[in-house]
Amino acid sequence: MSKQIGESEEGERKTLPIEKGFPIERVNEIAQKEGRAKQWYRPIYTMHKWWARRLGCVFRAISLYTLLDDSERVSVYNPGENGSLKDYGGGHNEIEMLLNNVDLSDPESLWELYPKDVRMENKRVLDPFMGGGTSLVESSRFGADVVGYDLNPVAWFISKKELEAGDAPKTQLEKGFEQIEQKVSEKIEDYYSTPCPNGDHSADVMYYFWVKELDCVSCEATVPLFNDYRVGKGRYENDDKYNVLCPSCESVIYVDDWQSESVCSDCNHKFTPKDGNIDGGYVCQECGQKYGILDGIQEQDGFEKRLYAVEYYCPTCDERDLPKGEVKSYKPAEEADINLYQEAVKEWEDSDELNEFIPSEEIPPGIKTDSTLFEGSIGGGHNVLRHGYTNWSDMFNKRQLLCLSSLLEAVSEIEDQQVQEYLLLAFSETLNYSNMMSIYQHSNNKGINIFKSNSFDPPYRPVENNIWGTEFGAGNFQAMWDMVMRGINYANAPTERYIADGENEETKPFAQKIGESFSVNCGDMRQLETTEEFDAVITDPPYYDNVIYSELSDYFYVWQKILLEEEYDCFEPEKTPRKDSIVANPAVQKGSEEFEDEIRQSFNKISEVLKEDGVLSFTYHHSDAESWGELLSALCDVGFEVTATYPISADTHKFFEGEAVSFDIIIVARPAKEREAISWNSLRRDIYRTAEKTRKRLEENSELSRGDIGVVEMGRCFHEYSKHHGKVERAGETMTAKEVVDEIYGVIQHGSDIGEIDVFLDLLETYNASYDDLNKLCRGTNATPERMEDMRLYRMDDGFKLGTWDDEKRVAYIQSRLDSDEEVTDLDKAQFLRYRWEHGKSVTEYLDEWEITDDLRELCEGLADATGDDTYRNILESRLSDY
Repeated sequence: MSKQIGESEEGERKTLPIEKGFPIERVNEIAQKEGRAKQWYRPIYTMHKWWARRLGCVFRAISLYTLLDDSERVSVYNPGENGSLKDYGGGHNEIEMLLNNVDLSDPESLWELYPKDVRMENKRVLDPFMGGGTSLVESSRFGADVVGYDLNPVAWFISKKELEAGDAPKTQLEKGFEQIEQKVSEKIEDYYSTPCPNGDHSADVMYYFWVKELDCVSCEATVPLFNDYRVGKGRYENDDKYNVLCPSCESVIYVDDWQSESVCSDCNHKFTPKDGNIDGGYVCQECGQKYGILDGIQEQDGFEKRLYAVEYYCPTCDERDLPKGEVKSYKPAEEADINLYQEAVKEWEDSDELNEFIPSEEIPPGIKTDSTLFEGSIGGGHNVLRHGYTNWSDMFNKRQLLCLSSLLEAVSEIEDQQVQEYLLLAFSETLNYSNMMSIYQHSNNKGINIFKSNSFDPPYRPVENNIWGTEFGAGNFQAMWDMVMRGINYANAPTERYIADGENEETKPFAQKIGESFSVNCGDMRQLETTEEFDAVITDPPYYDNVIYSELSDYFYVWQKILLEEEYDCFEPEKTPRKDSIVANPAVQKGSEEFEDEIRQSFNKISEVLKEDGVLSFTYHHSDAESWGELLSALCDVGFEVTATYPISADTHKFFEGEAVSFDIIIVARPAKEREAISWNSLRRDIYRTAEKTRKRLEENSELSRGDIGVVEMGRCFHEYSKHHGKVERAGETMTAKEVVDEIYGVIQHGSDIGEIDVFLDLLETYNASYDDLNKLCRGTNATPERMEDMRLYRMDDGFKLGTWDDEKRVAYIQSRLDSDEEVTDLDKAQFLRYRWEHGKSVTEYLDEWEITDDLRELCEGLADATGDDTYRNILESRLSDY
């Protein structure tokens, strides 16, 4: 009978729920919905951009299944009520039952606590790579004392504000926003105003549409860089049409199909809106000259920008109940729009005092800013510097610089530091949309943030967002402030969304605030020193070159630095740390080897600060067997054993085609116990059985895909290997983790094939083997006791006896097959050669006749390991005639 949680003997650590099973299907149900509506599921994570942020539901589930290990040290409250649930009171017997019932094939007994207000006592959790702070926030919701580290000041600031949000002074925050509104909102709004096409009044600008222009190298005509002429999908009564720009008269008109030939309703010009004038390079519409865009930008020392269209919303027309399509729509830019921009330019150029609220730093060379400068590029053609941007301020037009600097100046005048920082957070997130690096998503009628592809991609048609904001539109300061306040309200009284009987449900607010006990540190986790060990490390470590956080986060850093450099030492440098970042980045001469070495250092530090019975649970991204092997080797080398893996997502088709696969996975590791030596043959059979048993249990009891099941199988197989890391012998040599992973990968892809020979080898290694052992070992294999008896691999005429080389009935069986030219197995061959060797008979004729395959050599190694008889190791090399 397997040991249950709470039954561990003295000196034996408890098996945690996350090691026994994980509710993959339940988490995936929520994740699909949360991923599409983050600001409503967990608004605390939408207060500010961070890259590759894991979903909150994933880390809540990880935290629950990792931290809940003792029914006597947990309290469960119904959200919205003050008292502990009656069902979970008394001696905590029901929680104990839930813990004990977690199982690989049925991991969901603990899931009923997912939407409950669960508090655990005396749990200390570390995230050494906190990034956007998700693991810390979710662990803190269970009452854990959380500690976070990150080298990046922007990550540190975001996580700090998330964890402080539960105690943020809401009244003062609202007053602070009102102070800023009174000072700058009218000024900013005046610069985002346009003549309404429906009367003699003004409308609010939602977006200004710009296009970059170059001079033709042949005829000197001005060439606007339109890849197509879409403006935006039609709305309301025109939702079956498209707004497009006529390239001849530059009217904004409706067409039925933007991909087909159309006729301008204003000037009768025929054109196909999908056909712009960019084809590799730009094409001059006057003379037909083609030329490279980057070449033109560099030769002409940059580019010009022209305002060509406006998206507006008119409150006046809305009050008059005009049709919605006239209240909110698109129009061509007018002379008044151009003049208004020029007014902003003049005011900016006359406002020297605002320059201190604009970053002065140059954009540093990096793999994300000009990948051509470095050998070993990570791909993607990143070349923002070659597009003519040299300073961070070049990513904004002068109206944006005027309005942003005015806004930041107003934030700087807020005396309460806590209030100022939350307003700065909203300002910084506004930068995500208010720049000249963002584009417009025509099909969804909205602007897209600068980091749509985790890189700097200079657009030919940038969109300028209304910085203060109007009734509609995304990414403006008002909208970002509302988002920050939603996050703060959530932190004070978080709820949980889940699915019950196929329906979406939301709990009442929890009484447990976010971040009641936390510490966040801006620094290298490898320098972490503490006298208090951690119960758990829950994290999402960096993965090779997946995201170059330092280079991307500089965009926010240089603005945040303006107000924070006097408050925090980590904001004093000109840019975020590069050299010590754990990432493969050719710009700092770091490749995969450097990354692998530094991630090992990190795991080693984690091992040092984790309790002896602690646990490391982390999410990771993998693409192939090699990266699995490197990770397993790194963990095992520093003293961990992998105890489980679970999929977050997997490309199942590629997995079973044998191609490289991208996995997002959860990995669970514990400090390793004393490792025992084992032969590869023995471990291989353990791995086969483990994979087969795992697969069958999951196929029978879950609806997981084959790829997801494969990831769980792999974790169980990793555990088998982890118990013997560094002590797995094959042909006299120690196997590396990568070599074992290659074998495991094949087993998972192609399935196990345990037959009679494997069972026989297991019986040889079983002390005082019996018929019961035979029956148990045959379960879940292709072997049967009946078939093994026919092969004379055992007999029962005088008790249970194995058919070894010195058993006369076994030898007679082999001889009869040889005499009748029947097929003989590798085991038949090895035992027959061993028999003849022992009796001084020639083996040469058989060695010359039989093909000495790798499988036969491996079997002889296995027989030697199982029996201690080293003769098997040498017998295939013999060429003896007579003794």
